[in-house]
Amino acid sequence: MWYLDGFVYFVLDLGFTILGLFAFFHALTQKVDAYTAIERMTKPAWLGITGGGTAAMLLFSPGGIGSIFWLAGLVAVLVYMVDVRPKLIEVQRGPRW
Repeated sequence: MWYLDGFVYFVLDLGFTILGLFAFFHALTQKVDAYTAIERMTKPAWLGITGGGTAAMLLFSPGGIGSIFWLAGLVAVLVYMVDVRPKLIEVQRGPRW
């Protein structure tokens, strides 16, 4: 029971790091024009943001002394996943109706 918090931190760290890797590779595989079409930052900017966020999550742990950097990396990846990724998908697929 004493090691439950360590296990929870490990699961969170692993899960969000995998999400960060997914976000980076998704940003990498998208067309440059799609970023311009959604009027967001450029593709290299989002590659830097998602790559840097993932690197921060790999280097620091959520329960350690650098947890603020881990949290900043998580926020960067989540912004891409929640805001940018759905718009990229919508622009490249076209309207549903």
